[in-house]
Amino acid sequence: MKIAVLGAGMIGRTIAADLAASFEVTSIDKSQQSLEILSSGNNKIATKVYDLANADGYKGLLSGFDLVVTAVPGFMGYETLKQVIAAGKNVVDISFSPEDVLQLDGLAKEKNVTAIVDCGVAPGMSNLVLGRYNEEMEVSNFECYVGGLPKERIKPFEYKAPFSPIDVIEEYTRPARLKENGRIVTKPALTEIELMDFDEIGTLESFNTDGLRSILHTMSHIPNMKEKTLRYPGHCELIIALRRSGFFSSEPVTVNNIPVSPLAFSSAVLFREWQLHPGEEEFTVMKITVQGEKNGISKTVEYNLLDRYDVLTQTSSMARSTGYTCTAAVQLIAENLFSQKGIFPPERIGNDKVCFDHMLAYLAARNVNWKKKVY
Repeated sequence: MKIAVLGAGMIGRTIAADLAASFEVTSIDKSQQSLEILSSGNNKIATKVYDLANADGYKGLLSGFDLVVTAVPGFMGYETLKQVIAAGKNVVDISFSPEDVLQLDGLAKEKNVTAIVDCGVAPGMSNLVLGRYNEEMEVSNFECYVGGLPKERIKPFEYKAPFSPIDVIEEYTRPARLKENGRIVTKPALTEIELMDFDEIGTLESFNTDGLRSILHTMSHIPNMKEKTLRYPGHCELIIALRRSGFFSSEPVTVNNIPVSPLAFSSAVLFREWQLHPGEEEFTVMKITVQGEKNGISKTVEYNLLDRYDVLTQTSSMARSTGYTCTAAVQLIAENLFSQKGIFPPERIGNDKVCFDHMLAYLAARNVNWKKKVY
């Protein structure tokens, strides 16, 4: 099977390297530097320089491939996914675009395409777990807490971004949709800050972000659902100050007679501040809780993840936990374990126990170990 991986950022490179062990892989990106980083570590992977923002050329670009993985920044994710589907290619997507990708379901069915979307760690594994236990119990409450953080806490932000800073800023500015008492409610991002304790890590702060995405619609029968992002305590206060001061505004301001976008400026500065350097250790921490009843008895299922930077392979935990979830879904399609046509967020994969177990086993084989508790 020939697979194209669109995007050669940190997570895209991890996806390509993992898939190259079993498939013929080509990584495509406009950044020659990113492609050279990938090819220097794995000579099995072919590379191609192409500006993925140029949607007109996708049909020819992808003509020789059997399956596509999209790992581009969120702001271009929807259009990229749309063009891949229009080209008639099965696809697994981790781009987390702000648009509703379920709107592409009709196109995917028309093109006879299997599209597994939002297939990272969160959204991704969180959806997968909810989909599985929605089949086994009457769910009344779903909660997800997730964060990727540097091991070394460096002031002022005590944060490093495992992906594009513009996508992180989008999380901090896009209103958060939650489900409360059967109703979808919208709250500003970075609200309802609470402190939480995690084994081996200590105290972190959690706050609202817009991470529920597809499950607001596919799991609309569940009355209470929320996702919150995790950071070291004090991070929110700094980000809120920047947001209130206009640093994340796209409205240009004039500096020395030159219009400057505060958002573009802030992204450039924060890219320098938040950039993960080679060999810099970080970890991903996540807690998923599904509560409800089974046969009239209250039941809580909890999945926890603490994944750390892999020193041996020099792979970040966020790239591992996100990228290997994606490649596990690729394997589902490649092995014909999942072949339905249309748009499928992970909750529509997790409802199949064979697919669910296969993905968890795939992750465990790569030492991404989810720990389950039932009480």
